Amino acid sequence: MDDCIFCKLFEGKIPSTRIYEDDTVIGFKDLRPQARIHQLFIHKQHTRDINDLVSTDPNQLTELFRAIAAYTAREGLTRGGFRIVTNLGPDAGQTVFHTHLHLLAGEQLGPFGA
Repeated sequence: MDDCIFCKLFEGKIPSTRIYEDDTVIGFKDLRPQARIHQLFIHKQHTRDINDLVSTDPNQLTELFRAIAAYTAREGLTRGGFRIVTNLGPDAGQTVFHTHLHLLAGEQLGPFGA
């Protein structure tokens, strides 16, 4: 999509601090971290949100979670644990309309939604 910031990011038109990349998924540092470790994972194929992704190509969800599993194992994040969050729509806080998963870790996280 021509106007999607995440599409521009993975095409290299916008700089990012990439922490993971494979054939279908990239991971990068969130610009406004909500935890000591806050990464975003996106599929290179554009979908608007998690419902769009599942109805378009549900295999993308598996590819995203495989990427997260590889990254968290490599970084040793499975020992302490981590949280995965996705937002759907403005009421949930979605501000970029390209499906993405937030990975939060590296510290004791507060209660969800607090």
